[in-house]
Amino acid sequence: MDQIRTLIADDELYSRDELKHLLSSYPAIQVVGEAETGESAVMKALQLQPDVVFLDVEMPKMTGMEAAKSLLELKKVPLIVFATAYPQFAAEAFRYEAVDYLLKPYDDVQLSETVERIEKRFLTQKDKEPGKQAGKLAVEGDGEILYLEPKEILYISREEKFSKIITRTNEYETKTPLKDLESRLLPYSFFRIHKSYLVNLDYVNRLTPWFNGAYQLQIEGREEMLSVSRNYVKALRTELEL
Repeated sequence: MDQIRTLIADDELYSRDELKHLLSSYPAIQVVGEAETGESAVMKALQLQPDVVFLDVEMPKMTGMEAAKSLLELKKVPLIVFATAYPQFAAEAFRYEAVDYLLKPYDDVQLSETVERIEKRFLTQKDKEPGKQAGKLAVEGDGEILYLEPKEILYISREEKFSKIITRTNEYETKTPLKDLESRLLPYSFFRIHKSYLVNLDYVNRLTPWFNGAYQLQIEGREEMLSVSRNYVKALRTELEL
C-alpha cells in the first residue's frame, strides 16, 4: 500500500512533536509536513498535496474549523482529523466531513482506531482507481517464501518474537510484526481485536461477553476463543453487524 501523506497543523510545537512521534509507529503513515497556523495549513496543503490533515481546532487568527472550510474547497481535498483538548467542538467538526475527532492528551487506542479509519478511507479511494489489484501475502520461513491467499487466513496471533498465521488447513510462523501484517492486509476484511490478534471478519461466528467489558471471539472451524479488548468491542461490532 502507498504511504498516506500526512500534514500536522498545531500552533504548539510540543503537540506537533508528540503526534508526529505517535504516528511514526504506523507504517502506512508518512508525515510530510507541519504547520503552526490555519493559514499555513492551507498553504502547505496546496504545496504538499497531503492525503490527510490533522488539524488543531484552537489556533490563532484562522481556527482549525476555518482552515477545514478552506481545505474542502481545494482541488485535491484531504481527509481531515480534528485534534483538540476541547470536546465541545465535536458536533461542529463533523459538519466538515471529518474522519475523526481526537482529544488531547492523545490516547493510544483512540489514535489506532483513527488511523484504521484513515487507512480504510484511503484504500476505498485507491480501489476506485483502474489497475489496482491486491496480491498474496508473502511469508518467509525455512529458506523459502510462501505466498498465502488472504481469504484463506482465519486469524493471526503474536506470540513472543513470532506472528502465527492460522489458515483453513495449516499454521505458519513469521518474524514479521503484527502491525506490518495488519497494514498489508488492509484491502481485505481483517480487524485488530487485541494487541495480539488480527482476525478475518469473514470467519467470525460468535462473540461472548467475558468480564470488565471485554469479549471472547470464536472463529468458524476453530475451538479456541480469542480475547477481544474492551477498547475494540464497539468498533468490532460496527464492522460486523448490519
